[in-house]
Amino acid sequence: MQRFTISVFTEDFIGLLNRVSIVFTRRHLNIESITASESEVKGVHRYTIVLRTTEEQVQKVVKQLERLVDVLKAFYHANDDTIYQEIALYKLNTDAFSSGNAEMIVRQHHARILSVTKDYTVIEKTGHKEDTQALFTDLETIGVLEFARSGRVSITKPMKSLATYLNELEALN
Repeated sequence: MQRFTISVFTEDFIGLLNRVSIVFTRRHLNIESITASESEVKGVHRYTIVLRTTEEQVQKVVKQLERLVDVLKAFYHANDDTIYQEIALYKLNTDAFSSGNAEMIVRQHHARILSVTKDYTVIEKTGHKEDTQALFTDLETIGVLEFARSGRVSITKPMKSLATYLNELEALN
């Protein structure tokens, strides 16, 4: 099994995320992460879904996703075919942050401080899951009050633009 990133381009309708996730549930596939956002085309949204499975299984899932009424196009890519990042936020007690070696840890991991109040300090780290997890592990020695990590955000290496695919779909109809 290997890790794949699926990009699903859709119109923005209520309940679509539920219908997309049911495709994975029915095939007993666990979604490692999912993010949703606007795409580069006005009115078109993008779901970025990461899962670990076989290429045969991911091909079937993509075909099934494309059969959903409001899905315009779906693609899958292996990790080597994408450029991706995640973002993580860490909240620490400001006193613990100030008294420990937290500043050195933040610098070592090329993270940045987003907010400092008398009660807490918030740190941000962008990178791959392994990078954000390594910073979490180092900050745990100081005491992490809260931790949140986004799903994967990715773009693919060379391919046609979404607008090109949409124009091709329109020409077929």
